[in-house]
Amino acid sequence: MCSRRPPSCLCSDDRGAAMLEFTLVISVIIMVTLGVVEFSYAFYQWNAASKAVQLGARLAAVSDPVDSTLVDITGLEGGLIPGVPLTPEPYFDRECSGATVTCTNGGDYEAAAMDILVNGRDNDFTTTEPQGLPGMRTIFWRIRPENVVVRYIHTGLGFAGRPGGPVPTITVELVGLEFEFILLGGLMGFGPIQIPAMHTTITGEDLSKSWP
Repeated sequence: MCSRRPPSCLCSDDRGAAMLEFTLVISVIIMVTLGVVEFSYAFYQWNAASKAVQLGARLAAVSDPVDSTLVDITGLEGGLIPGVPLTPEPYFDRECSGATVTCTNGGDYEAAAMDILVNGRDNDFTTTEPQGLPGMRTIFWRIRPENVVVRYIHTGLGFAGRPGGPVPTITVELVGLEFEFILLGGLMGFGPIQIPAMHTTITGEDLSKSWP
């Protein structure tokens, strides 16, 4: 037996090897498990954002337009007879961004209309009381007005003199959202990853807040 543990004895001593192997294996297992959990959560965030943008488009089709000037368009501006199909005029293409709080091409941004898309109608997220009409934030809580872009394009639907004006094609887009890594972010320093921009297009309907 080697009392002073010369190098030849240390090389042949395998005591503690099982503990070392277990430590290495369990570390890998823990990291893989955390990775599966985190990326499953990232997939949930992506799915929630996708469903939220679909709800936002549906709300936009039956709510006051974010561009308030659209409510003044009747289709009669070009001298058309009430009831006739609309021609390409009056053409409009307005993009309203919650980040810049503006609408392009002469539009007038209406913050209250954007708030309905994001937060729904008659909702107060600071209480536990029953809420009203759900908005995008109800599905994905991290959505804010600055993450939403709404585009209204005239495609010739509707008729001159129609109550509510021409029927636009509406596209709601989510931008500027990120995946948040909680466990891997703290343990391995993973930073946020940008969620690809996603959008849904739908045909406008009443464009009125009178929808229940």
